[in-house]
Amino acid sequence: MPAPSLRQLAQQLGLSHTTVSEALRGSPRVKPATRAKVLKTAKALGYQRNPLAGALMSEMRRSRAGTFRGVLAVLDLDGPEGREPGPMRYHRELAKGATKRAEELGFKADAFSVGKGGLSLERLDKILQSRGISGIFLLPVGETPDLTRLDWTHFSGIYSDYVIERPGLHAVCPDHYRSMFIALDRLHALGYRRPGLVLSAGHGQRLLHRWEAAYHAYQTHHDGMTRLPPLITNVPSEKDFSSWFKTVKCDVVLAHNPEVKDWMQACGAKVPETHGFCCLNVLNSAAPVSGLDLQPRLLGVRGMELLINMVLRNECGAPEQPMTTTVPAAWQDGDTLRKHG
Repeated sequence: MPAPSLRQLAQQLGLSHTTVSEALRGSPRVKPATRAKVLKTAKALGYQRNPLAGALMSEMRRSRAGTFRGVLAVLDLDGPEGREPGPMRYHRELAKGATKRAEELGFKADAFSVGKGGLSLERLDKILQSRGISGIFLLPVGETPDLTRLDWTHFSGIYSDYVIERPGLHAVCPDHYRSMFIALDRLHALGYRRPGLVLSAGHGQRLLHRWEAAYHAYQTHHDGMTRLPPLITNVPSEKDFSSWFKTVKCDVVLAHNPEVKDWMQACGAKVPETHGFCCLNVLNSAAPVSGLDLQPRLLGVRGMELLINMVLRNECGAPEQPMTTTVPAAWQDGDTLRKHG
């Protein structure tokens, strides 16, 4: 027996189409007892809410031409205030990729910012529901993200970073482990044999230590590479770096922070003549550097494709088994490494 339509469900209950619709959306205008009755009957009859139908009506009300464009949200939970230039560029590329892919697939992606001076999550929840927006593409968050104040019975979500648990959503992010192998393979081919790694402890922890794990594994299983202890501190400083650099005597440094190149030169290194520098995220550097392009625009594209698939299948809320889709980095040549091995 096919699932009933909304009007058939209303006829079965002896209620108006509007009342049933509002009950399914959790509208406070419907009495709790009536809403419970509607939900119970809908579940028994196998009714499934179509989020695109709500988006269609919302968009038609807002558009004079009545043209349908499914609307999705690109959410910046932190907001741009105080964000460093590198992360700002990364977020911008993510949003561009997601927005462009949404448009190609017939959807409109609207940006929403919470932050310190932006919307509250409670207000955002009401706005998204009133506009029929059922898909949320969440940009990376500095601290552990918490979106439990949104009513996820109405939303599908994709997080574009590691790791989200409140609620546990599907995620798309760079393949940091494989990307470290890509970088070390290139350095090995260029003749470097003593690579050193510099990381902040917080950054490593947020990525579940994938940079560090791949760094150790590569040196263990590749002949000719000297295994050196990495420099990992809460906030790497020039003083700590100088002591470490002079002790380990590496011939190339891999780091997320492009300022490390300046610290190398302060220690007497000439980049790239005597030592090499590999940036683990080239978007962090305003100047051209050799290193990894984490491809945030491609991540935005892939994340939006996953989100739209979920919206079309009416998959709302936290999945039973959250999964992570990863994209390896691309190598970018620059002027901070020697040209030949």
